[in-house]
Parts: sequence; C-alpha cells; structure tokens
Amino acid sequence: MFAIDYAIVVVYLTGMIVVGLLMQRKAEQGIESYFLGNRNLPWWALGASGMSSNLDISGTMIIVALVYAIGAKGFYIEIRGGVTLIMAFLMIFMGKWNRRAGVMTMAEWMSVRFGNDSEGRLARLITAITSIIGTIAMVTYFAIGGGKFLDEFLGIPALFGLPGAFWAATILIVLAMIYTVASGLYGVIWTDVFQGILIFAAILYVVVKALSLNIPETFSVAMPMKDGTFSAFPTTFAEWSNLLPRWRLNINPNSDYSMYNFFGVLTMFYIFKTIIEGSGGTGNYMIQRYYAAKNDKEAGYLSLFWTFLLSFRWPFIGALAVWGISLGTKITDPEMVLPVVVNTLPMGVKGFLIAGLMAAAMSTFDSTVNAGAAYWVKDIYQVYINPEANHDQLMRHSRWSSILIVVIGLGLMLIIKNVNDIWAWITMSMGAGLIIPQLVRWYWWRLNGYGYAIGMGSGMLAAIAWKAFATPAMPEYYSFLFASIISLTGTIVGTLITKPTDDAVLQDFYNRTRPFGFWKRFKMTLPEKEVKNIDKENKRDIVSTFIAVPWQIVLFMFMMNIIFKVWNQFFILLILLVILSIGLYFNWFRHLSTKPRIPRNPKVKPKKYKG
Repeated sequence: MFAIDYAIVVVYLTGMIVVGLLMQRKAEQGIESYFLGNRNLPWWALGASGMSSNLDISGTMIIVALVYAIGAKGFYIEIRGGVTLIMAFLMIFMGKWNRRAGVMTMAEWMSVRFGNDSEGRLARLITAITSIIGTIAMVTYFAIGGGKFLDEFLGIPALFGLPGAFWAATILIVLAMIYTVASGLYGVIWTDVFQGILIFAAILYVVVKALSLNIPETFSVAMPMKDGTFSAFPTTFAEWSNLLPRWRLNINPNSDYSMYNFFGVLTMFYIFKTIIEGSGGTGNYMIQRYYAAKNDKEAGYLSLFWTFLLSFRWPFIGALAVWGISLGTKITDPEMVLPVVVNTLPMGVKGFLIAGLMAAAMSTFDSTVNAGAAYWVKDIYQVYINPEANHDQLMRHSRWSSILIVVIGLGLMLIIKNVNDIWAWITMSMGAGLIIPQLVRWYWWRLNGYGYAIGMGSGMLAAIAWKAFATPAMPEYYSFLFASIISLTGTIVGTLITKPTDDAVLQDFYNRTRPFGFWKRFKMTLPEKEVKNIDKENKRDIVSTFIAVPWQIVLFMFMMNIIFKVWNQFFILLILLVILSIGLYFNWFRHLSTKPRIPRNPKVKPKKYKG
C-alpha cells in the first residue's frame, strides 16, 4: 500500500472510533440501553446495521472462492449459510414472534417459554452457555478471515513466534472492540450505518469495474487439492455462468471441492437445513435486532430493508469472481481471490476498498461480541451469581465479558487455520446440534425446559466431539446428521421422562407470541373472535413464507446475474421477481400491524396435562 492508502484507512478507523465513543453516554444508562438501545432505534438503522453485520470478510472470501471455482452454481452451496436465507423466515413471522416476547436475549426468552422454576432456569443457563461458545467460534472465524486478508496489505512480520495474520487480526479486532465495549448496541448500530455507506461505495466501484471486463469463452480456475496444493482446471463461460442447478458436478475427485459433486443431494440438504433453521429462529446478533425493534410492523420493515440491502452483496461476489478469472494465473488459491483483486487496484482506490472491507469485518465482529456479552451479563451473572448487582457492576461485566470473549477467540485462531473449515463447523455441526430444540420450542407445547436443555447440551457436545475427532475427509453433511440425531434424541427423551411445563406459563407464552403448531388447547381458551384472527394471521404467514423463500433466492440470483450479463437468465429472473414481489405485497406487507392485540387474561383456563 502507498502512503495515501494508509491515510485513508487511518481516517476511516479514527472516524469509527469517534462515532462509537459519541454514543457512550447513551449506552451507560443501563444494560437495556447497552444491549438493546432502549428499543428506540429506527427500523432502517437496525436493518442497515444487520446488512453490514452479515457482510464480513471471512464469509465474502469463502463465497467468492466458491463462485470463482465452481461458477454461478456456487450460490446454491452457500444456501448452507452465506445466502442468509433465514431472513425470509425472520421477515414473515419469526422476527415478530421473538419481538412479542419482550426479552433481551434468547436465553431470557426461555423464562417466558418454560417459566422461572428449575426447568426454565436450566434451559436459560444452557442457552447462555451454548450462545457464548457460538460467539467465541464466530470471533475465531472473523479473526482468521480478517487476518488472512489484511496480512496481504499491512505486511506485519511474525512477532514472538506468532504469524503476521494473527497481529493483523488483533489490530482489526482491538480497534472495533474500543467502540463496541464503550458504547454497546448504540455504537454498534450507528457505526454499522456509517460503515454500510462505505461498504456500498466499495461495492459500487468493484461492480462498475467488473462490468467492463470481458471473460473469454474458455478459461481455467484454480482449485484446492486434498494434498494441500492447488491445480488449474478448464471450464467455459457458458457453463461457469449457468445458474440452473445440476444433479451432479464434474469436479476432479482429488480436489477439496469434490465433496460438492453430489450437487443435487447437497443442495436439497442445504435447503432442508435452512427451512428447519429458519422455522426455529436464530440467536446472537441477528435476533438481537428484533428484540430491539419497536413493534411487529418495524420488525417486518427492518427485515425487508435488511434483505434488500443484503442482495447487493451478490453482484459484489460475482464481480470479484469475474475479476479473479480475468487475472488468470495470478490466482492460485480461490480463498485469496479477494485480496489478490484488491492488490491490483491503483493507489488511493486500494486504500478506499480496504477500508470498506475492514468496515464489513468490523461491523460483523462488533455485533457478535455485543450480543454474546449480553448472555453473560443478563443470563448468567445477573441470574446466578449476583442477582442484586447494581448499575456499575452490570456495566463493568458488560465490558469485561466482551473483552474476554475476544481474547479467547483470538487464541483459537492459532489452532484453527482454514476459513472454510471453521465456517463449515459453525453452520453444519454446531448449528445442527442446536437446531432441533430451537425448532421444537415454538411448535410443540409438550417440550419442557429439561428436554430443551438436554437437547441443546447433547447437540453442542456432539458438535465439539466431531470437531475434535472427525477426519477432514468426512463430508460436512455427516457432521450435521451426527449432531442433529444426538440432539433430537436428547430432546425427545429428556421431555418425555420429565413433567410438562406449568399450564399457566404455557398459556402466557401463547398469548404473547401466538405461534402456529400444536397449541390448540391453549388457543381455544381465547374468545372466538380472537381465535379467528389468530388463525387468519397464521395461515397468511404460512403462505407468505412459501413466497418469501423463493423471492429471496431469486432476488439474490438476479443481482449476481447482472454481472454475468447472461440476458436470458436476466429476464427470466426479473419476471419471477416481479410476480413474487406482487404476491408478497398483497399477502404479507399490507397486513403488517403496529400494535397487535395481545390477550392476557383468557376467560377459560386450560386443563392440566395428565399424560
């Protein structure tokens, strides 16, 4: 980098810290302010922040690598997590259900669902612990990708036996931690909004530049091999840019990417996994924005805005992949397409784009750490260690828990080296271990806190065991099956051998959230008019979800295809997008409500369960 590039980066970093620190006074009003912004943040800021948080360096490097090496079909592989398809479910019903609970964290949500006795406390504790572990894993993931990217430009030498990538990641994370620790969610949201502007400017530059590039009809792409080397494989532009999915791919069996040869099975598996995950909700920084929303309507607005902004990631991905192909033999490692492309930029532009990508990394990191620290403060320290903690003690633990999470995550970076490796474990193994109890909690009244806690605990242990003992050659869907089956078994057995949750707790939960599923005995205690309104809303949400999922997929593919300039695909996707958008408007958007009626005192009490 040249001096002007460093100057641009320094100005950006200084601006981030200043914006974050300006929010410190608001954040110090209490933990409700520190972690949720007093539920008074505008929906557009929450949505813009969510987009910035989803667009991280590590994930971008992985997705660019897949699209570069496999072509447009790499999009389908990232349905496993990179497409963020869970947004369709959050937009239609999961976001408002969570907002109606009126809690600060997913762990606190367990008290609404299972009560405050032993089962509720156990479920809350297990959720807090698994969420903190997940946060540390995500920090490690960000550190690996961010360090690998920045090390290409900062040129930091190895110090004290630690590689330059570690110190590059440390610089990035420490700077983001300054305003995150100081100003909580206020700092996170408003720095994310500012960073989002910078990210969009970077996307615009890369997209415009890539549109001027001409890709030859035949070319070669680099792929990682199982022995740790990289080899070039020939392809054609017609095949590479084709978005139509195939049942099988023809990737060299000696390549690491040969696991994707069973493409049809994997794609269906990823979609199945996403449907389960979306129907069960999410945690950490994504769900935190819904807890911070003002009401149902704003939860819907922020979801729509978040998804729309996130769609601009895909022309960025496509542009980087096209640019990487145009560089020919300069690309040897697909995961290095992003830094190699940035390294070809002229003076000044390079610094600007690096600042934009640093913004993407820092916005994801700050959101994750802030949400993770909430579990320690709200669900462990305040509940089990010091229930009488005063304002100063809670704020002190909010900040120190953030710092400790970061330190542990950075330490694990020295053990885990591969970005795709840690991402696959987070999405396919750890996620699988938690997905079943998180799904069942919404739809089956009989699930109790003990069954939930046993399912979550056994699933997390299964994921950790898989990471420790499984060989790299084992397909990632094996890890999903292993962790999810163990978690499912633990959930069912734990539930059936223990008594049900108290009916009064379940009735209050249903009155607040009104989910669809096996809740008839609680729904029927409500007035007939209320039951009809609930049924109407539930049916509308189910139909809308079947529209929203393909709408999001088509929107993202349409945006990426603009870069490929394959016009027959362009017009087909455009027509589908218009039709799905019209359906979404009439069946969902126009029905969004600011203050839905929440019945609190049903006239008829449900009978106690005697099974």
